[in-house]
Amino acid sequence: MQNAAFFLRYKLHHFFFWMLILGIWYFLRVDDYPTQQLAFEVTLIKVVDLALLIYITSFFLVPRLLYKKKYLLFALIFITMVFASSIFKMNILGQMQNNRGLINWSVDFKARLYDNILPHFFLVIAGVAVKLAFDYGHLQQRMAQIAKEKAETELNFLKSQINPHFVFNTLNAIYFLINKDNAEARGALHTFSDMLRYQLYEMNDEQIPIEKEIRYLKDFITLQQLRKDGRYDVQFTSTPAVRGFRIEPLLLIPFVENAFKHISHHTLRQNSVHTTMDMQGDQFIFYVENTRDAGSVKEGAGGIGLANVKRRLELLYPGKYVLDIKEGDGSFSITLKMKVHEH
Repeated sequence: MQNAAFFLRYKLHHFFFWMLILGIWYFLRVDDYPTQQLAFEVTLIKVVDLALLIYITSFFLVPRLLYKKKYLLFALIFITMVFASSIFKMNILGQMQNNRGLINWSVDFKARLYDNILPHFFLVIAGVAVKLAFDYGHLQQRMAQIAKEKAETELNFLKSQINPHFVFNTLNAIYFLINKDNAEARGALHTFSDMLRYQLYEMNDEQIPIEKEIRYLKDFITLQQLRKDGRYDVQFTSTPAVRGFRIEPLLLIPFVENAFKHISHHTLRQNSVHTTMDMQGDQFIFYVENTRDAGSVKEGAGGIGLANVKRRLELLYPGKYVLDIKEGDGSFSITLKMKVHEH
């Protein structure tokens, strides 16, 4: 039923368009004929002929030949069809107006070609050009929709990779508390429950306030600190300017997680993970640095964490971010700069 209604609207849309063309054409040329009836009949034949050629070309020749790159066959059929239609139309109009000049091509072939056939070609081409323009617009919309759906699918897949990664790491951190003071264990479990609540209930939107992301980072770092002793210096600093904008959920945590995953284990000197967040104008600056063991290999492009977040940045903030990764013998750092908009 809906398809029938759509088809009916589609037909009426074209019908009213051609009625408008008929009315305008008749109004402009009515004075060129001895009677209004003859003017209407001639105009009607021309409009019907033009409409038939445009529809045949647009809905048959273009999709079956032009779009399939059969250019020579398309051109041959198109030229033959328009030329034959022009001759047939001129014969009918010549008989109706008793004008032998339209029928007898030997009288003035150039005049017939210039006055009748060439305008016919250009009118049909103009009509088909409209169809091509609409097809191109629909194609662009479709490509944009496909790109959007692909990006959303990739993002959902990337998020599904990240979430279990965090959960397992956090469970591993809590594991070390089993034989410690119960109050400390309760605090860790409370922090962990806040993290789960954030993942399950607060990060369902496409973007969330930066304040929530900061709180999540703090909880994560708190749990990681429980695994470290006095040889580990863990610092987190967020300036008061970092507020009032939204960010993609879990965009920053892979950098911090990567720092703890690859932190050094020196016994004679301090090991550290330093995280800072700041704003410079409309630019958000996120910095993470950690010490690492000399000669250790960092997580490459194929790993889940950094490769994942790089891909997300490309999808979500194209041309709006700079990610600087520095690797040294005893340290590793990332600096992320993003343009954000305050809300």
